[in-house]
Amino acid sequence: MNRICTCGVLLTVAVTTHMVAAETDFNYPPTISVEQVREWIDKAPKEHPRLLATRGQLTALRKSVGDDPARKALAAAVVQQANLLEDVPPVTRTLQGRRLLDQSRRCVKRVVVLAMAYHLTGDARHAGRCQKEMLAAARFDDFNPSHFLDTAEMTFALAIGYDWLYEQLDEAARKEIRTAIVEKGVTLPFTTRHKGWVKASNNWGQVCHGGLTAGALAIMEDEPDLAARTVHNALHNVTHSMHAYAPKGSYPEGPGYWAYGTGYNVLLIALLESVTGTDFGLCKAPGFDVTGQYPALMCGPSGQFFNYADGGSGRRPQPALFWFASRYDRPDWLAGERERTAARVASVSSSYAASSSDRLLPLALLWMDDMGDDTGIRMPLHWHSEGETPVTVHRSSWTDLNATYVGFKAGSPSANHGQMDTGSFVLDADGVRWALDLGAEGYHGIESRGMNLWNRSQNSDRWTIFRQSNHGHNTLVIDEQLQRAAGSGKVVAFSDNAKFAHSVIDMTPVYQGQAESVQRGVALLATGEVLIQDQLTGLKPGSRVRWGMITPGEPDDLDGASIVLRQKDVRLTLSILAPQTATWKLIDTAKPRNQWDSPNRGTRMVAFETIAPASGQLTLAVLARPGSCAASDEPKLRALEEWGR
Repeated sequence: MNRICTCGVLLTVAVTTHMVAAETDFNYPPTISVEQVREWIDKAPKEHPRLLATRGQLTALRKSVGDDPARKALAAAVVQQANLLEDVPPVTRTLQGRRLLDQSRRCVKRVVVLAMAYHLTGDARHAGRCQKEMLAAARFDDFNPSHFLDTAEMTFALAIGYDWLYEQLDEAARKEIRTAIVEKGVTLPFTTRHKGWVKASNNWGQVCHGGLTAGALAIMEDEPDLAARTVHNALHNVTHSMHAYAPKGSYPEGPGYWAYGTGYNVLLIALLESVTGTDFGLCKAPGFDVTGQYPALMCGPSGQFFNYADGGSGRRPQPALFWFASRYDRPDWLAGERERTAARVASVSSSYAASSSDRLLPLALLWMDDMGDDTGIRMPLHWHSEGETPVTVHRSSWTDLNATYVGFKAGSPSANHGQMDTGSFVLDADGVRWALDLGAEGYHGIESRGMNLWNRSQNSDRWTIFRQSNHGHNTLVIDEQLQRAAGSGKVVAFSDNAKFAHSVIDMTPVYQGQAESVQRGVALLATGEVLIQDQLTGLKPGSRVRWGMITPGEPDDLDGASIVLRQKDVRLTLSILAPQTATWKLIDTAKPRNQWDSPNRGTRMVAFETIAPASGQLTLAVLARPGSCAASDEPKLRALEEWGR
């Protein structure tokens, strides 16, 4: 079913009875044949618009703003951007390195904005400007299929504009745009070599299948066989990407790529349901029904993401969250999302309208309903993702602005978009981030030097980049060596006991050859303090082990085993509990290490080093005490294997 809120009343648009009955018959993964898909295509309504919303639903948008501040702000911003786009030249086929992606995304943004603005206002200028944008893209020689994300997003752009403005486009424009959708997008995986993404197990599968399915369904009355083959291809192969949600809705590529991959996965499902009345069982993928909580779980009280893998810490509004919250009746997943949406579009400029920023955000107008944000948070304070890239989070409160939050990373550097961050952590307290992840290095800057960013073998160029290696993360470095790219850390203990909530990761495989055993535990104490404890055995006597944490905090004088970090009027004290002879030092992370590294302004690493004794055994322990925590006795150290007792 498709739902849209109009005049403050939530409407449910029912599909036909035979479609509803058949929908319950689909299992996951889909096993439907291409002939059966063709039957669904044949009986689907052929009227335009049909992608994501019907003519009636899009007409109702004019009345759907109501008194919801976020909806009003977003609708106003859409119209304002459409007005600003009148004087902006259309996209051009300008590549950045090997990518056309920025131009494809600009086209998506402009088409969605202009088509949505037309249905919000009825202003024919917006439809005319959208036609101009689409024709410019349709006349490209190609959509750069060698980097197929570019093709998929451009196909999605043309599909939405073609469908939503079908009656407003002149016949010649319709034909030219339809031809481009077919010949430069939808047919390519069946007629060319550009199909390596079809069985992708990462965000590529979701984006590419979503984009091409939009194109196929937009022109299905003219190309029913191609539409059936495209939908069949998506149903049988997007599952390779969707397996990542099992078992608890996490995403191995981090929250930034969750937004990208899951955004298009939601579009794929919403497209199928809006046209055929069913998702053919895709929503039954294990973990997909709870992945709507993942962004909130990955976001600390500072408002920043736990940005493991190649991603930034900044959080932007995500239209897919409104779809998830509505579908699964979980308003608590929207905590702060309306405010983020309104704040994001509070100031609209020409440069913002012309850019690719927030290109799918206007679609939130289709999925916002009147449930509101739920102050009754049902999400856990302590969570273990399990899955192929295990992460854990521990949080002292969902409602206290001064809450302590720690995110802890296991997994392998060789995972897609992986970094040598096994054992790394982020830490929030008193409303700010204290331990941070520097995020990804820019792709184009590395590739333009001829460096191989995507090879994940041990000797890859990837690991010469500071932000990618363990030298640039809040984890251990032994004798200045890299972590082992092929290794993988596992969560071997997890507890949500509020008295001593903790996680323990066995990092031994990523330090193979450097020690016999390497384990790290992170505990959130009832006081709001955080204990980070490492146990190493089998070190070579004399090995140097470095403990490090990258922080924006300004340190007081380095004097002994404790250091006070400050950010404006808040502070965090770090105390070395073991070894007792260790003292703090600062390592410059702001200045680039190599000519290909970006600066990390406003950061430094607080660190200490210790030498392995003859026994080859070491215990390292640090207590982080937020300034808002009352003074307490230092915790008595126990072996990690005793933490759960």
